[in-house]
Amino acid sequence: MKLAMHRKAPQLVLNATTAAELMTANPVSIDEDATVSAAVALFTNKRFGVAPVINKAGRPVGVLSASDILIHDRENVNYVPIAETSRLATPEGEALGPGYLVENVDTSRVADLMTPGIFAVTPETPCANLIAEFLRLKVHHLFVVDGARTLVGVISSLDILRRLEA
Repeated sequence: MKLAMHRKAPQLVLNATTAAELMTANPVSIDEDATVSAAVALFTNKRFGVAPVINKAGRPVGVLSASDILIHDRENVNYVPIAETSRLATPEGEALGPGYLVENVDTSRVADLMTPGIFAVTPETPCANLIAEFLRLKVHHLFVVDGARTLVGVISSLDILRRLEA
């Protein structure tokens, strides 16, 4: 019987030295005053799970995740009272019968749902520090800001994995 020879796996090396080399520049963000409906459209169209929330000055003020939207939706579903729906009709004039529920339009803003604050680094942050921050904070995204605290990029844990080479 032959014993299996275990070869040492090649050491992985991160092919980057700073946040600037890893980040996705000019990330898609959402305004803090945008509606929840706009956030849902953004997440659906772009297939995002998270987006930085910015203020009018372009500075990040929070993070919105798909989970934030789901929790909000679950906790805030609001329907038109059944008595009022009996007077509603389709665009063709057909009356809504019993059993129909009509949802009120959610007027909540992104700022109402987001997690306030962000975890940010500068473009010059060394990769070793980035990895330490990902692990310490237990997050999947770090946002990159310039000297004026304006959002200039985003780094995901997948961005790091993509740059590993044997």
